[in-house]
Amino acid sequence: MSEKDVIAQTSSPNTIDSLTKDLYKLGVKPGDTLLVHVSMKALGWVSGGPQAVIQALMDALTSEGTLVIQTHSPTLSDPVEWQNPPVPEHWHETIRQTMPAYDPEKTPSTYLGVIPELFRKFPDVHRSHHPSFSISAWGKNASEITSEHPLDYSLSDHSPLGKAYKLDAKVLLLGIGYDANTSFHLSEYRSGTRKMKENGAPLQVEGAAKWTVYKDIEFDDELFEEIGEQFEKKKTILTGKIGEAHSRQFSMPEAVDFAAEWLKNQDH
Repeated sequence: MSEKDVIAQTSSPNTIDSLTKDLYKLGVKPGDTLLVHVSMKALGWVSGGPQAVIQALMDALTSEGTLVIQTHSPTLSDPVEWQNPPVPEHWHETIRQTMPAYDPEKTPSTYLGVIPELFRKFPDVHRSHHPSFSISAWGKNASEITSEHPLDYSLSDHSPLGKAYKLDAKVLLLGIGYDANTSFHLSEYRSGTRKMKENGAPLQVEGAAKWTVYKDIEFDDELFEEIGEQFEKKKTILTGKIGEAHSRQFSMPEAVDFAAEWLKNQDH
């Protein structure tokens, strides 16, 4: 969608102040721990663009709250897994041996839109140390959430997602569907329905990049939209508009618990 199209679909300019008010109307509260997924296109035209959106989220939560955004870098992975697009098989070993090691300051967030990549660069944002599935946070509990991120089982209870769960985080889907709801990956671990696999990524080891293999599960987000639909029928969620974007806010623990049970039942 071009900027001209976005302007045409926007009733009035969105600003930091108007977005903050919209967030409060939806039920966001100062002091919340909030895991956010954002579609800039869905928001409509914003004065200040992504910077203003991030600032509005921070202003709504205040420094007593915690803003959490996934800053994954899936390009730091085994090229044998790449499908969009794949690379020639005879390239694989060269890629493994030459890919720069993960660096939370330098490694970009990819395939997630402009918000995560900008957010990780904001002052006082902490980024977890996982080569492929890092999560970044700002605010009161940012350090607690991001300080430890085991290499194995990247989005399990021991990851920042698990810590956000324990902090009774809320999820905000801002103009985006349940297929982007990262917290459902935590449900995949808890359900025990996924096969084990090995992943690989370059890590900094003794001053040099070293290809490192780690254990994980086979993620499958194909059913996330269906899980979300069923979740909404059973649980109370808050809905409304942030800018032009239809948005949902709900309890992360409730959603994770629901999805884990749903996946267990589907597997029987």
